Amino acid sequence: MPDPTGFLKYGRQLPLLRPVPERVTDWRDVYQRADPQLIHEQASRCMNCGVPYCHNGCPLGNLIPDWNDLVRTGEWARAADTLHATNNFPEVTGRLCPAPCEAACVLGIGDDPVTIKQVEVEIINHVTDDGPLPPFPVAPPSGHSVGVVGSGPAGLAAAQQLARAGHAVTVYERGDAPGGLLRYGIPDFKFEKHHIDRRLAQMSAEGVTFVTGCEVGVDVSLADLRQRHDAVVLACGALDPRDVPDTPGRELSGIHQAMEYLEGANKVVAGTLDAPPITAAGRHVIVVGGGDTAADCLGTAHRQGAVSVQLVEVAPLPPPQRDASRNPWPTWPIMLRSGSAHEEGGERNYGCAIRRFIGDEQGRLRAVELVDVVLGPGFTLTEVEGTDREIPADLALLAIGFAGTQPGPHLEQAELTRNRRGTLDTDAGWQTSAPGVFVAGDARRGPSLIVWAIAEGRSAAAAVHQYLGGGGRLPAPITPSSAPLTAH
Repeated sequence: MPDPTGFLKYGRQLPLLRPVPERVTDWRDVYQRADPQLIHEQASRCMNCGVPYCHNGCPLGNLIPDWNDLVRTGEWARAADTLHATNNFPEVTGRLCPAPCEAACVLGIGDDPVTIKQVEVEIINHVTDDGPLPPFPVAPPSGHSVGVVGSGPAGLAAAQQLARAGHAVTVYERGDAPGGLLRYGIPDFKFEKHHIDRRLAQMSAEGVTFVTGCEVGVDVSLADLRQRHDAVVLACGALDPRDVPDTPGRELSGIHQAMEYLEGANKVVAGTLDAPPITAAGRHVIVVGGGDTAADCLGTAHRQGAVSVQLVEVAPLPPPQRDASRNPWPTWPIMLRSGSAHEEGGERNYGCAIRRFIGDEQGRLRAVELVDVVLGPGFTLTEVEGTDREIPADLALLAIGFAGTQPGPHLEQAELTRNRRGTLDTDAGWQTSAPGVFVAGDARRGPSLIVWAIAEGRSAAAAVHQYLGGGGRLPAPITPSSAPLTAH
């Protein structure tokens, strides 16, 4: 039974962040480790309500009230087992997920919701405090093999589920190390890479083979993979970046895609590069966009020694709190959100757009012309007269999202085409029009949350297992509303 008065005795509280002057000098996690008593109190706030809307808010269907109460009573090992029953990588979601479960928490109707995400990360911290993650038991060899293309959350989840079902799994990654955006897209101050390395070691012990530096479609054809394996899962993500080709001055040097910038910075931290190809050191930086990627650029620029950083976002300034009359619980609350990078400095410009990039005589970016805008239906922008101004900028980073999975020869080789959303179509069982070729994660769903990527990977693994004639059960897949449940 839960503590019936826990939410009355304790208020919502998160662990402290390291002081700004300290953390901007390094790339370590910005959060301090939570005090055990704090986590006990926060888990005690969970009411174990009769209809746990947090289940609905979480794409993975995490058994949140169950492991909250196990943490409250100090049963950390059972809490970890319960957490792993639905989530392959809680060390990832506990640090990087925006926590739609908390937005759906029933306590949030009239109070602050439970700190679900923090309890989750402390459960996996207790496991890893004892050393490496032990491998899970795997089924006897099935005699089937599966190739997984891409090693982001979707690909890794699919690979781990299939390996545990007894299939021989090989993951192909075009980068120099597995992890996808977890490796080089997300800065270490948000996600230190020893977390993914620990999980990869567990997966290797469970039988997963990793092949890095291999771009499918170039170094090996998709047809060859289909010959080698009984099934192939494409988990290539949705990394085709949006651009602003019609903005005057876009051709100037000093304007880059955000991921190009972040990848170089992260490789320096990883020790695979001596210096970043693109640096904010000593520069006036403009970041176009207002999401997580923009915040990652902001925090990275701070650590590299930028003179100034300004974020430019066409959307209007969100309200400080949820407007219950127009945005009621349990819908996702539309409100101003500030991450650790925003606390470190920089200026956020809402309802604003870049009218043009301004260059010097050498063709290098030296300034941008901004103008206030009103966002209308169909994402139309109307300029506000008399609001144009010029500000210095010698580095501009485009963090305005992605247009779907990247086109390439691997798609051509399987005669697969992107739909109007830039993603790949599948049937209800995650299989494409090419027999034995499945798709999971952002490549199928479009740019989305890490929890959705893991859920998609698990579901695709179940579909592949069924396709291969698997008689056993995988953990129940999470099926998007767009497709009926077809495999378990």
